[in-house]
Amino acid sequence: MRVGELARRTGTTVRALRYYESAGLVVPRRLSNGYRDYDPIALRLVAQIRELMALGLSVEETRPFVESIADGSDDSDVCAAALATYRSTVATMQERIGKLTAQRNELDARLDAAATQVVTGASVAGANPADLVGTPLPSLSFYATDGRPVDLGALGPGRSVIFVYPLTGRPGVDLPKSLLEIHGAQGSTEQATWLRDHHTEILTAGAARVYGLSAQSTGYQRELVHRLRLPYPLIPDPRLTLADALRLPTLTTDDMTLYQRLTLIVADGVVEHVFHPIPEPASHALEVMRWLTKRRQAAR
Repeated sequence: MRVGELARRTGTTVRALRYYESAGLVVPRRLSNGYRDYDPIALRLVAQIRELMALGLSVEETRPFVESIADGSDDSDVCAAALATYRSTVATMQERIGKLTAQRNELDARLDAAATQVVTGASVAGANPADLVGTPLPSLSFYATDGRPVDLGALGPGRSVIFVYPLTGRPGVDLPKSLLEIHGAQGSTEQATWLRDHHTEILTAGAARVYGLSAQSTGYQRELVHRLRLPYPLIPDPRLTLADALRLPTLTTDDMTLYQRLTLIVADGVVEHVFHPIPEPASHALEVMRWLTKRRQAAR
């Protein structure tokens, strides 16, 4: 088997095969004309190297596995050298995970600290949310909790559900007392949970996508997504840019300015419906489903 055929059949490159050859892992015969000729077992050797490298092993660390196959033994996974390699690779990965987790936690802490500098000022009544119907969403770009960029002016075809909420707390961290006294400032976690539990039903009822949006930092929102296992991303807007663009109502307490609770239904980039006020956040998902179902039935 020539090098080009081996590369094609194993989904690798000629350059990689020559590197494996230089490492003494997959060594061909040399024909009289100088061409490389590989035995059929080379297919298994290359497949083993690529499989183990995909698990995080280096080319050199694949040696005991490859040599076991080359020797005609199928017990490579239980040989002492193989076990030692597995353990070493797992330990290295755990160390890397620990470092990455520490870095993420530090970034979350900085994001949370930055969020304390959120826009402050008096509560703003804003425009009448009902008057937003027919208004195109502005082209505002954010990074959602899944790491993907979101342009509110280009959400895509179909209906998008954007539930805007004041804030959520973390377990063991009390909300500011003044927030507990403001109507509409509580219930965000329950609302998020209901939207999670009914996410599939909301999509079936006619929504193409669901987002949550608040003035909290990415760190707080990512924690909520992880803790509640939300199937939809959250959008951080600590500078209240959407509120400024659409004159959305806000509330202020303890030097924090937050969004008032409302839900936007956006169809092809234009606000089609606004839910405001939302007196029962926990059951709001059912209200959204009923509205979507009626619109879908009316379109038939």
